[in-house]
Amino acid sequence: MTSVTVSPKYQIVIPKEIRESMGIVSGQKVQITSYQGRIEVIPLKPMKAMRGFLEGIDTTVLREEDRL
Repeated sequence: MTSVTVSPKYQIVIPKEIRESMGIVSGQKVQITSYQGRIEVIPLKPMKAMRGFLEGIDTTVLREEDRL
């Protein structure tokens, strides 16, 4: 686990290994939220980058009759 320090301006630096593993680049937007006593940072991706991410998903789930 990596620790970071909060600057006097309440800024933090995301460590390089985490940035690289998550594909975060300079200027990219992230969503930040607090959840159950922790802070979560979620990288936002443009809609074009999301195209095809569900390819191969199984769509043969059983649905209730009123949901067809």
